[in-house]
Amino acid sequence: MRKPLLDIQGLTVEFATRNGTVTAVRQVDLQLHKGETLGIVGESGSGKSVTSYALLRILDRAGRIAKGSIVFGGVDIGGATERTMAEMRGRELSMIFQNPRAALNPIRAVGRQIEDVMIQHGLATRGNARQKAIRMLEAVKIRDPEQRYHAYPFELSGGMCQRIVIAIALACRPQLLVADEPTTGLDVTTQKAVMDLIVELATERQMATLLITHDLGLAASYCDRIVVMEKGNIVESATTEQLFTRPRHPYTQRLMRATPRLDAQVSDLLPSDDPRRVIPSPRPSGAPLLQVERLVKIFGKTDSADAVRAVDDLSFTVHQGESLGLVGESGCGKSTTSAMVMRLLDPTSGSLRFAGTDLATIPAKAFARHPMRSQLQMVFQDPTDSLNPRWSARHSIADPLIRLGGLSGRERHQRVEELAERVGLPTPLLDRFPHQLSGGQKARVGIARAIALDPRLLILDEPTAALDVSVQAVVLNLLVKLREELNMSYLFISHDLNVVRLLCDRVMVMQTGRIVEEGPTAQLLSEPAHAYTRALLEAIPHPPAMPVTLPPSLREIA
Repeated sequence: MRKPLLDIQGLTVEFATRNGTVTAVRQVDLQLHKGETLGIVGESGSGKSVTSYALLRILDRAGRIAKGSIVFGGVDIGGATERTMAEMRGRELSMIFQNPRAALNPIRAVGRQIEDVMIQHGLATRGNARQKAIRMLEAVKIRDPEQRYHAYPFELSGGMCQRIVIAIALACRPQLLVADEPTTGLDVTTQKAVMDLIVELATERQMATLLITHDLGLAASYCDRIVVMEKGNIVESATTEQLFTRPRHPYTQRLMRATPRLDAQVSDLLPSDDPRRVIPSPRPSGAPLLQVERLVKIFGKTDSADAVRAVDDLSFTVHQGESLGLVGESGCGKSTTSAMVMRLLDPTSGSLRFAGTDLATIPAKAFARHPMRSQLQMVFQDPTDSLNPRWSARHSIADPLIRLGGLSGRERHQRVEELAERVGLPTPLLDRFPHQLSGGQKARVGIARAIALDPRLLILDEPTAALDVSVQAVVLNLLVKLREELNMSYLFISHDLNVVRLLCDRVMVMQTGRIVEEGPTAQLLSEPAHAYTRALLEAIPHPPAMPVTLPPSLREIA
């Protein structure tokens, strides 16, 4: 057999905490050969990222490699000096981090940041670094590379920032690239472009790639082999084809079940005996609740050449009890539309008739205390950033009741506990702060806060984008249940068409501020008429069909 480029044996990583030692990774064995792509999949907290941090020796001060060995290209990583590791990072071992904006220096031009790594490792001089940085920008398919060389991260989209991070990671032509959730938060077409770029460059340079992800569809599309991690342990390892045709471990089977598929309903994402599972029932459309007509939003002076027309002549209707999906790439105007409907942003022109009242005539600042504020609520994309870190879950849920509910202390306390029970949040967790809650628990807090005042319209802006597939399955079933119990209407904004397929009655496809296609979900996603819609559908990574035979119950793992 070929000698592996990377050989990890019995890796155990521990962290010292105030409550004692926590073992984050236990007895991990894996090998990676030159030119191979290995996927590590699992939920948050499974040990995926910690394994990669140990490989690059970038664990924080509380962490340490307690046992095992990491050998890369004949070098013992565990026993190497920090000087040796500093020389290897970037030149031999490189990493694409999950959040590209956090990985880039916000006050340094992106071209200079590419130069820095090449100069540090002696692959460029002050005289030729700029030229080489521009060539790297061309390699990662950045348009107008000479102009973008001078750009700062805040001037670039998420997809372009990710390309810059890839350029920095590959500038010194490393032998191994670690990609830690490189497409989280990106729309499907940008995700495909980024992954195709990584594969193209890896093939061209015969580079080994370690892809860390919780997206099984992505792993199935791009990996030669897959390792499944749960609670710090490797529970299954196989070729991609073997893993998806004959998954052996119940945890792997549960992840596959929870991954949205073309033929799935929301109830299929959870085991048949899971009490959180909801079988949706057909719902007749009610009277029009929200009527948006010729909505326009221009940023900048309307008569200026630099003005940006973010939303352009937008019209649509949401009926009582209906779930309407709004999909499109980043920058198409989805979030701007939701901000105007929510009355967080004033439109340039157009009307927003909600329950017979034109909300566009009410300034956004004045709407905060308007009587109709309680009927429009929103669940934000990031469950962590949308919660006040200094408030407990109880305080966050109670906040709209304090501001607009007019309930006494005892009534408010009782209402908060009722809401927690409705969204499946255990009462003992109400006194915890956001950093003490999991992603799914924080998502439930955000949903409980949004429904506290019994709104008629709930705007959901990418509510499951940052969640693991198993947590996403529970949250989607919860949203279906709440909609049926409370007869709410949803405006569901997402770039994940598989999730939209599960939750929405109708779909609108948005491109550059305009609706290019609209129709019933099943019809539009199976027979798209517009080329842009077809491009979005073709960009979705799909896992192979799930095996028919599964254990009767996996609830103990869920």
